[in-house]
Amino acid sequence: MWGARILFRCERPTGAFCLNILDGPLTVVLPKSAGLRLYSGWMRIWSAHPSLLDRRALIACWRESLLAQKVLRGLTRGYTNHPQLIRFRAHSQPVEAIGAYLHGLANEAHLRGYSFNRSLIAAERGKNLSSIPVTEGQLAYELSFLAHKVAGRDVDWEPILTERLAKFTQAGKPAVHPVFAVIPGEIEAWEKTKKF
Repeated sequence: MWGARILFRCERPTGAFCLNILDGPLTVVLPKSAGLRLYSGWMRIWSAHPSLLDRRALIACWRESLLAQKVLRGLTRGYTNHPQLIRFRAHSQPVEAIGAYLHGLANEAHLRGYSFNRSLIAAERGKNLSSIPVTEGQLAYELSFLAHKVAGRDVDWEPILTERLAKFTQAGKPAVHPVFAVIPGEIEAWEKTKKF
Protein backbone atom coordinates (compact mmCIF):
# COMPACT_ATOMS: atom_id res chain seq x y z
CA MET A 1 0.00 0.00 0.00
CA TRP A 2 2.74 2.48 0.85
CA GLY A 3 4.06 2.29 -2.71
CA ALA A 4 0.65 3.19 -4.13
CA ARG A 5 0.15 6.50 -5.88
CA ILE A 6 -2.28 9.05 -4.43
CA LEU A 7 -4.99 10.03 -6.89
CA PHE A 8 -6.37 13.07 -5.09
CA ARG A 9 -6.92 14.55 -1.71
CA CYS A 10 -9.76 16.20 0.09
CA GLU A 11 -9.67 17.86 3.46
CA ARG A 12 -12.43 16.82 5.79
CA PRO A 13 -13.94 19.30 8.26
CA THR A 14 -12.34 17.27 11.06
CA GLY A 15 -8.90 18.22 9.77
CA ALA A 16 -8.18 14.71 8.48
CA PHE A 17 -7.08 13.91 4.96
CA CYS A 18 -8.99 11.45 2.82
CA LEU A 19 -6.79 9.73 0.23
CA ASN A 20 -8.04 7.59 -2.63
CA ILE A 21 -5.38 5.14 -3.70
CA LEU A 22 -4.99 4.06 -7.33
CA ASP A 23 -4.13 0.48 -6.41
CA GLY A 24 -7.67 -0.32 -5.31
CA PRO A 25 -10.87 0.95 -3.74
CA LEU A 26 -9.09 1.87 -0.54
CA THR A 27 -9.70 5.04 1.43
CA VAL A 28 -7.25 5.99 4.12
CA VAL A 29 -8.04 8.70 6.66
CA LEU A 30 -5.04 10.19 8.42
CA PRO A 31 -4.85 13.04 10.90
CA LYS A 32 -2.97 16.11 9.71
CA SER A 33 -0.46 15.45 12.46
CA ALA A 34 0.72 12.31 10.59
CA GLY A 35 3.31 14.56 8.96
CA LEU A 36 2.89 13.24 5.41
CA ARG A 37 3.40 15.53 2.44
CA LEU A 38 0.30 14.96 0.38
CA TYR A 39 -0.53 15.65 -3.25
CA SER A 40 -0.63 19.42 -3.26
CA GLY A 41 -2.96 20.12 -6.16
CA TRP A 42 -6.68 20.03 -6.67
CA MET A 43 -8.38 18.65 -9.75
CA ARG A 44 -7.32 20.62 -12.84
CA ILE A 45 -8.90 19.92 -16.20
CA TRP A 46 -6.82 22.29 -18.30
CA SER A 47 -8.39 24.45 -21.00
CA ALA A 48 -4.92 24.86 -22.49
CA HIS A 49 -3.88 22.80 -25.49
CA PRO A 50 -2.42 19.43 -24.36
CA SER A 51 0.84 20.13 -26.25
CA LEU A 52 1.57 22.88 -23.70
CA LEU A 53 1.33 20.65 -20.66
CA ASP A 54 4.53 19.38 -19.10
CA ARG A 55 4.78 15.67 -18.30
CA ARG A 56 3.37 16.01 -14.78
CA ALA A 57 0.45 18.18 -15.88
CA LEU A 58 -0.42 15.88 -18.79
CA ILE A 59 -0.38 12.72 -16.69
CA ALA A 60 -2.27 14.33 -13.79
CA CYS A 61 -4.82 15.79 -16.19
CA TRP A 62 -5.36 12.33 -17.73
CA ARG A 63 -6.01 10.78 -14.31
CA GLU A 64 -8.21 13.63 -13.16
CA SER A 65 -10.20 13.63 -16.40
CA LEU A 66 -10.79 9.88 -16.04
CA LEU A 67 -12.14 10.64 -12.56
CA ALA A 68 -14.31 13.39 -14.05
CA GLN A 69 -15.64 10.91 -16.61
CA LYS A 70 -16.57 8.56 -13.78
CA VAL A 71 -18.40 11.37 -12.00
CA LEU A 72 -20.27 12.39 -15.17
CA ARG A 73 -21.31 8.77 -15.71
CA GLY A 74 -22.64 8.58 -12.16
CA LEU A 75 -20.17 5.88 -11.12
CA THR A 76 -18.77 7.60 -8.03
CA ARG A 77 -20.04 9.63 -5.11
CA GLY A 78 -16.91 11.75 -4.68
CA TYR A 79 -16.17 15.01 -6.48
CA THR A 80 -19.75 15.26 -7.81
CA ASN A 81 -19.93 19.00 -7.12
CA HIS A 82 -16.42 19.87 -8.23
CA PRO A 83 -16.40 23.26 -10.04
CA GLN A 84 -14.14 21.94 -12.84
CA LEU A 85 -17.09 19.78 -13.99
CA ILE A 86 -19.57 22.65 -14.46
CA ARG A 87 -18.66 23.27 -18.08
CA PHE A 88 -18.89 19.57 -18.99
CA ARG A 89 -22.22 19.20 -17.23
CA ALA A 90 -23.54 22.22 -19.15
CA HIS A 91 -22.80 20.46 -22.46
CA SER A 92 -25.70 18.62 -24.12
CA GLN A 93 -23.54 15.47 -24.21
CA PRO A 94 -21.33 15.62 -21.09
CA VAL A 95 -19.92 12.07 -21.29
CA GLU A 96 -19.09 12.49 -24.97
CA ALA A 97 -17.52 15.89 -24.24
CA ILE A 98 -15.22 14.51 -21.54
CA GLY A 99 -14.49 11.58 -23.87
CA ALA A 100 -13.39 13.99 -26.61
CA TYR A 101 -11.28 15.82 -24.04
CA LEU A 102 -9.61 12.56 -23.00
CA HIS A 103 -8.94 11.64 -26.64
CA GLY A 104 -7.15 14.99 -27.05
CA LEU A 105 -4.91 14.15 -24.09
CA ALA A 106 -4.28 10.63 -25.41
CA ASN A 107 -3.32 12.04 -28.82
CA GLU A 108 -0.67 14.26 -27.21
CA ALA A 109 0.55 11.40 -25.04
CA HIS A 110 0.96 9.23 -28.14
CA LEU A 111 3.05 11.94 -29.83
CA ARG A 112 5.37 11.92 -26.81
CA GLY A 113 5.65 8.13 -26.72
CA TYR A 114 3.48 7.69 -23.63
CA SER A 115 0.96 4.88 -23.44
CA PHE A 116 -2.43 6.18 -22.24
CA ASN A 117 -5.04 3.43 -22.22
CA ARG A 118 -7.77 4.63 -24.60
CA SER A 119 -10.00 1.70 -23.61
CA LEU A 120 -10.70 3.65 -20.39
CA ILE A 121 -12.49 6.34 -22.41
CA ALA A 122 -16.23 5.65 -22.26
CA ALA A 123 -17.23 7.57 -25.41
CA GLU A 124 -16.01 7.22 -28.96
CA ARG A 125 -14.49 10.23 -30.66
CA GLY A 126 -17.45 12.43 -31.53
CA LYS A 127 -17.18 14.06 -34.94
CA ASN A 128 -20.19 16.36 -34.61
CA LEU A 129 -19.70 17.33 -30.99
CA SER A 130 -20.30 20.99 -30.22
CA SER A 131 -17.48 22.92 -28.58
CA ILE A 132 -17.45 23.90 -24.93
CA PRO A 133 -17.04 27.64 -24.46
CA VAL A 134 -14.08 28.91 -22.44
CA THR A 135 -13.51 32.60 -21.79
CA GLU A 136 -10.39 34.47 -22.85
CA GLY A 137 -9.82 35.41 -19.22
CA GLN A 138 -10.01 31.77 -18.09
CA LEU A 139 -7.55 30.64 -20.74
CA ALA A 140 -5.14 33.50 -19.93
CA TYR A 141 -5.32 32.66 -16.21
CA GLU A 142 -4.66 28.96 -16.85
CA LEU A 143 -1.73 29.68 -19.16
CA SER A 144 -0.19 31.96 -16.52
CA PHE A 145 -0.81 29.35 -13.84
CA LEU A 146 0.74 26.64 -16.01
CA ALA A 147 3.82 28.80 -16.67
CA HIS A 148 4.15 29.39 -12.92
CA LYS A 149 3.85 25.66 -12.15
CA VAL A 150 6.37 24.73 -14.86
CA ALA A 151 8.87 27.33 -13.62
CA GLY A 152 8.83 25.71 -10.21
CA ARG A 153 9.08 22.07 -11.21
CA ASP A 154 10.42 21.55 -14.74
CA VAL A 155 12.97 24.10 -15.97
CA ASP A 156 13.62 21.96 -19.05
CA TRP A 157 9.99 22.40 -20.13
CA GLU A 158 10.01 26.21 -19.77
CA PRO A 159 11.62 26.93 -23.17
CA ILE A 160 9.40 24.31 -24.82
CA LEU A 161 6.29 25.95 -23.35
CA THR A 162 7.47 29.39 -24.49
CA GLU A 163 8.21 28.11 -28.01
CA ARG A 164 4.86 26.32 -28.33
CA LEU A 165 2.92 29.34 -27.07
CA ALA A 166 4.75 31.49 -29.64
CA LYS A 167 3.70 29.08 -32.42
CA PHE A 168 0.04 29.42 -31.43
CA THR A 169 0.40 33.21 -31.38
CA GLN A 170 2.14 33.29 -34.78
CA ALA A 171 -0.59 31.11 -36.27
CA GLY A 172 -3.25 33.42 -34.81
CA LYS A 173 -4.87 30.52 -32.96
CA PRO A 174 -5.78 30.34 -29.30
CA ALA A 175 -3.68 27.85 -27.30
CA VAL A 176 -6.76 25.89 -26.28
CA HIS A 177 -7.68 22.19 -26.09
CA PRO A 178 -9.59 21.28 -29.31
CA VAL A 179 -12.79 20.51 -27.35
CA PHE A 180 -13.04 24.18 -26.28
CA ALA A 181 -13.91 27.34 -28.20
CA VAL A 182 -12.66 30.67 -26.87
CA ILE A 183 -15.23 33.40 -26.22
CA PRO A 184 -14.81 36.90 -24.76
CA GLY A 185 -15.00 37.15 -21.00
CA GLU A 186 -13.22 37.23 -17.66
CA ILE A 187 -12.01 34.32 -15.53
CA GLU A 188 -14.86 31.85 -15.05
CA ALA A 189 -16.90 32.25 -11.84
CA TRP A 190 -16.20 28.63 -10.88
CA GLU A 191 -12.40 29.06 -10.97
CA LYS A 192 -10.65 29.11 -7.60
CA THR A 193 -7.90 31.57 -8.40
CA LYS A 194 -4.56 31.55 -6.66
CA LYS A 195 -2.01 34.31 -6.32
CA PHE A 196 1.35 33.43 -7.83
